[in-house]
Amino acid sequence: MNDYYATLGVDRDASQEEIKRAYRKLARKLHPDVNPDAEASDEFKRISQAYEVLSDPQKRRAFDMGADPYAQAGAAGYGQGFSFSDIMDAFFGGTAAGAGRGPRSRQERGQDALLPLEIDLSTAVFGGNADLVFDTAVVCPTCHGGGSRPGTGTRTCDVCQGAGQVQQIQKSFLGQVMTTRPCSACRGYGEVITDPCFECSGEGRVRDRRSMTIKVPAGVDSGTRIQLSGEGEVGRAGGPAGDLYVEVRVRKHAMFQRQGDDLHCSLELPMTAAALGTTLPLETLDGTRDVDIKPGTQPGDVITLKGLGVTHLRSSVRGDLHVHANVRTPTKLDAPQQELLHQLAKERGEERPEAKFQPVNHGLLGRLRDAFAGK
Repeated sequence: MNDYYATLGVDRDASQEEIKRAYRKLARKLHPDVNPDAEASDEFKRISQAYEVLSDPQKRRAFDMGADPYAQAGAAGYGQGFSFSDIMDAFFGGTAAGAGRGPRSRQERGQDALLPLEIDLSTAVFGGNADLVFDTAVVCPTCHGGGSRPGTGTRTCDVCQGAGQVQQIQKSFLGQVMTTRPCSACRGYGEVITDPCFECSGEGRVRDRRSMTIKVPAGVDSGTRIQLSGEGEVGRAGGPAGDLYVEVRVRKHAMFQRQGDDLHCSLELPMTAAALGTTLPLETLDGTRDVDIKPGTQPGDVITLKGLGVTHLRSSVRGDLHVHANVRTPTKLDAPQQELLHQLAKERGEERPEAKFQPVNHGLLGRLRDAFAGK
């Protein structure tokens, strides 16, 4: 009886990792591609045979109980029953692609879907509901995802006998190498649909139009994606549906421009109103609000209405509404009006005002430009 432990140079209580490491070390030294010597080739066959027995828990258990799997074969040479997956496992710590797998499930997860959704600014600020209508894959109403015509079913594949895979033995310089691949007759399912459903042609799903109402959270902006789990396309054979992603685009508002969670608008004031001050009504997204114009308001001054901006996406806190004052200077005056302004200038000592030139405040102008550009 062979002593496979001695052949690999390991103890009888060696772990699988120790056995694998010992075989890998010897194989790299004795492999015919590395050492063409005839004795080395024979030794390589012996260590390969030893590894095949000791790496298989059942064969190792039988050997430990006194049964040598190769005793009746007269210590047949390397290659008989030694599969490609054993070599892969020894050298790379893995198995050959597809080895050990059974028939795969006919069901597959459906694809994710992406839909555009256009909303107005009010919905973006407060949230709301939106209706969607779209074409997608749904479970076949005739076969209910099974893929077979009603009253029929599937049969076991004649080629792979339900295994979903077939094995092929080829000769190589290592001996007989066994490879495993999915069965081409049943595509790896192990079963064949004998009479496919006439409506879905065996797919278990069909294209149909769906409509649904979704909740749009307050605070969304253009580019925000809303994920709806399990609302995407149904998978093959009635498999689980993918996810539906709804990408939001907010339409431009006639009055307000958005910057983050704040809203901006411009108010054009007559020179007299800016000088004397006044109160003007403004139709905001929350209804009519009064805007107090303080006496002496200058061009570019900003009046802020707290809490009338956009709701933050993940909280109930809202931004502000900023009103940018734009003082309008009259360009056409009749004689009485000119006389009044001359009298005012005289009273204020401004008939010949001293010119005061100052550097442009790029910070203020930049912020205003960005605000009205929606940046």
